[in-house]
Amino acid sequence: MGRPRGFDAEEALEAAVHVFWAQGYEGASLSDLTTAMGISKTSMYAAFGNKDDLFRRALEKYVEGPADYGARAVEEPTARQVAAAFLQGSVRATTRPGSPAGCLGVHGALATSATAHGARDVLVAWRRDGESRLEQRFRRAVEEGDLPADSDPARLARYVMTVANGIAVQAVTGATRQDLQDVADTALLNWPSA
Repeated sequence: MGRPRGFDAEEALEAAVHVFWAQGYEGASLSDLTTAMGISKTSMYAAFGNKDDLFRRALEKYVEGPADYGARAVEEPTARQVAAAFLQGSVRATTRPGSPAGCLGVHGALATSATAHGARDVLVAWRRDGESRLEQRFRRAVEEGDLPADSDPARLARYVMTVANGIAVQAVTGATRQDLQDVADTALLNWPSA
């Protein structure tokens, strides 16, 4: 029977989320992570596995928290409202007071070497899944007559995802929440309607 943990695993995981969010996967050293988490490397390995495992868990926590806007957006009643909710969610998540600027999913994989292919692949799959959910929702909008019959759901989904990713990059470089909301609003000016 092992000794009980001397730390709160959820609080430690939340701290890891913020380190990965601020520094990216490769920028986050084990020392940075364990210091922020308030635990030893041995405790980190015992509770979370290796750095890749910790990163996957941190991404899951991020998706359930700051990035949960994606899952909520596809529930909106119209395609335009889906796109607006997704982009507004991106603006809010990337400019949260008390949190790193930008998006863990975008920032985490922008600069990765071949040794970080696991984290990069996880993030690519996560972004593709988000784009696929948007595409499916826009396809439904075409079938329901909410979007014109000649709309390309894949193109619209890629457009929304690309704007959201650009918002995340701009947030890291200091763009304000209002600046980014203006971008989101502009992106929707020519949204197709039935």
